[in-house]
Amino acid sequence: MALFGKRQPDPERRPDPAQQPDPGQQPDLARQFAPAGQSGTHHDHAASGSMSAPDPGTAPDTAPDTEIAPPEPAPESVGEPVRKPVGEVVGAAIAGHWRPIVVGKPVPPFETVPPRGLSYRPDTVCDGWQTGKMALRLASVRGNQHRYEGRPREDDAAAAWDQDTGTVVFAVADGVSSARQPHIGSQLACRSAVDEMLNQVRGDGEGYVADWDKLVSTVHWQLVEQARRILHRPDAGPEETAELLATTLVAGTATPTDQGVFVHLISIGDSGAWQIKHDRFYRLTGGKAAAGTDGLYSSTVDPLPFVPGVIRPLSFALEQCTVLLVGTDGFGDPLGDGTGAVARHFYYGLQAPVPPLGFAHLLDFSRETYDDDRTLIALWPWNDAPGGTG
Repeated sequence: MALFGKRQPDPERRPDPAQQPDPGQQPDLARQFAPAGQSGTHHDHAASGSMSAPDPGTAPDTAPDTEIAPPEPAPESVGEPVRKPVGEVVGAAIAGHWRPIVVGKPVPPFETVPPRGLSYRPDTVCDGWQTGKMALRLASVRGNQHRYEGRPREDDAAAAWDQDTGTVVFAVADGVSSARQPHIGSQLACRSAVDEMLNQVRGDGEGYVADWDKLVSTVHWQLVEQARRILHRPDAGPEETAELLATTLVAGTATPTDQGVFVHLISIGDSGAWQIKHDRFYRLTGGKAAAGTDGLYSSTVDPLPFVPGVIRPLSFALEQCTVLLVGTDGFGDPLGDGTGAVARHFYYGLQAPVPPLGFAHLLDFSRETYDDDRTLIALWPWNDAPGGTG
């Protein structure tokens, strides 16, 4: 989550040389990959003396009917150059094809630095599937600021499907940058929200979340308990949890019925939801309304683990030929009021469900000043989805 609105990359910052590997500590690859038994065989022979050459004067004659095996062909040299494949060229342009799509003025070129931390966290994740009633695409990409600074992706997303009711549950979260471990907070919020929604959908909810207060309380409890484990502080409360794991959250369900797909969702913090409808973008909930007169967005957020006093889900029907978008401010800020170049980029890119890798590529566009992590879930209703029966 960008806390300071539009940010310019600092040209003076460079990757920390202390993080680069020490050439002097590289393993001896020649020794490590020497042919097995090459040096050890000679050593064993000399030590035992049992493999001395036979005396030509005492060696038995070769039997007349004994065939002498032809010499085995010499093994191919390890250093033999790899032959170029012949035939149709299919991958020659792959590097250029997957470069970030430029929308307006691009960010300056820079080298991506691996994220520092004890656990592995991929730069980009994406997913996509069809239920027969809906098509879902999901992607979360590390922002250029974090790629430049060697920080992990702080956004996360999760989605699942209940086969009996056809309900899709989804969650998007944006770890607050001022927290010490925001990526853990966003991941935990998404996973616990999806688990709780599935429990309710598969229980008495019969396809719906009946108790949104319980959903938020569950996520709150999971965050606090995780903070207590990390801090080794059983008495840690929401304040200590916020300093460590603060995160936004948008969580919801999409349930197919005979009348169409009905959506219910809640938003905590400045992550939000939008809809592409009648050739326009509509902001449904959350997000930032607009930049101020100084061109900066407000950084005011009220994230989890703090729980709003009133939790009232937004409910609506997802009409045919529309697209529901749920994302973090890394998507919402450059989208703005839905009339600019970024809006056109997504409007034409999401006319139909694109392959998951293509969806992540759309999200990882290059546009100057917008360098936050970006996470987005797109949901197309049944008639628009491949395999739809409407």
